[in-house]
Amino acid sequence: MTVVVLLGAPGAGKGTQAPVLARALEVPVLASGDLLRAAVAAGTQLGREADRFMSRGQLVPDETIVRVFLDRLEKPDAREGAILDGFPRTRVQAEALDRALAEAGRTVDRTIFIDVQTEDLIKRMANRRICTANGHVYNLASNPPLNDEVCDIDGSPIVQRPDDNELTVRARMSEQLPPLLDVVDYYRQQGILQTVDGREPIADVSARMLRALGVAPGQVSV
Repeated sequence: MTVVVLLGAPGAGKGTQAPVLARALEVPVLASGDLLRAAVAAGTQLGREADRFMSRGQLVPDETIVRVFLDRLEKPDAREGAILDGFPRTRVQAEALDRALAEAGRTVDRTIFIDVQTEDLIKRMANRRICTANGHVYNLASNPPLNDEVCDIDGSPIVQRPDDNELTVRARMSEQLPPLLDVVDYYRQQGILQTVDGREPIADVSARMLRALGVAPGQVSV
């Protein structure tokens, strides 16, 4: 089993790169929000436990989130491993994940950190636009639509999400970056961290990440 933790601030490119790694390793991408919503929708015991907190607007306890991940890793498509997208978010979660994986005879094999400077992240987020119909993502600076107000794919209006305005993005970064960098340091101390420069072109970032996992970029479409 190959468990890869993919780290990066909001806007660093995790959502773009995670599927590339997943195709290369032939494993699924697991994100905590998606897993929690799926568990709640399925009405599993873990889902009901998580929903008690989510329905009250409270944070789901770290141990519960880790158990949701472990439960998902037992599914047939994840028996060879998975890409953990943006989890763990804190050192406490990283430690809890390591303990739980160890009890199951597993480990985090590799951690990849997509490093992008804060000001570059803010520019990316402030330029991001989302189509209202299907959530297709554009960036006015690096990946603009043919028409500034219409999605190229489905013709629906594209908008800036309220939480993508510059002041909101700066507030999010000041809150989220310190714990993220603490997690980065945690995995660096274990000797399993690989850092890639997220400011490079998307294909170059993909190629560097694949090489970090021992996969030749030519073996998979990036």
